[in-house]
Amino acid sequence: MGFGDLKSPAGLQVLNNYLADKSYIEWYVPSEADVAVFEAVSSPPLANLCHVLRWYSHISSYEKEKASLSEVKKALGKYGPANAADTTESGATDSKGNNDDIDRFGSEEGEESEEAKSKRKPQNPDLVAKSSILLDVKPWDGDTDIAKLEECIRSVQEDGLVWAASKLVLVGYGINKLQIQCVVDDDKVGTDMLEEQITAFDEYVQSMDVAAFNKI
Repeated sequence: MGFGDLKSPAGLQVLNNYLADKSYIEWYVPSEADVAVFEAVSSPPLANLCHVLRWYSHISSYEKEKASLSEVKKALGKYGPANAADTTESGATDSKGNNDDIDRFGSEEGEESEEAKSKRKPQNPDLVAKSSILLDVKPWDGDTDIAKLEECIRSVQEDGLVWAASKLVLVGYGINKLQIQCVVDDDKVGTDMLEEQITAFDEYVQSMDVAAFNKI
């Protein structure tokens, strides 16, 4: 069953719930599962799907590494929260064979199988600590050109900085603030650096605050 249609709001919500306590679709490093699901999502999700957006921005930052992760992929429906249930049900109705697929999470054999799989996954020495940051950028007033404000923000380019989705949020009195997501390499880009460079556009920017900060 997997996540369903990942171009639909329902499918993206299932994926968002699934990633609430996970950094990746499988394993503890990016894998071909992330590439398969990333390609199915196809475009940056809305900011309200914060877990999907964090994961999507993170995987998109590994553009150069995707080729090495593109192993033989399973069908998209094989990834996701329903796999364990589907496997258990199929095992209950097929008592004559396919015992390798039964009780993967309850038996010692299943645990050993997962451990063996983990050992087979190559560890990528180039992986670095990253964070997903949601910024609140406030303009001076309702006459401020928000499109130009966002253009200025995205013009900030640093090694280890990737800009993601954005949206307008009503503050009041006809004034909108800009919420914009980015993914940073922790060793290269910090919030102080971002604030210094963004508030330098003082013709458009009144202030910048960190609305959310999540380690990836």
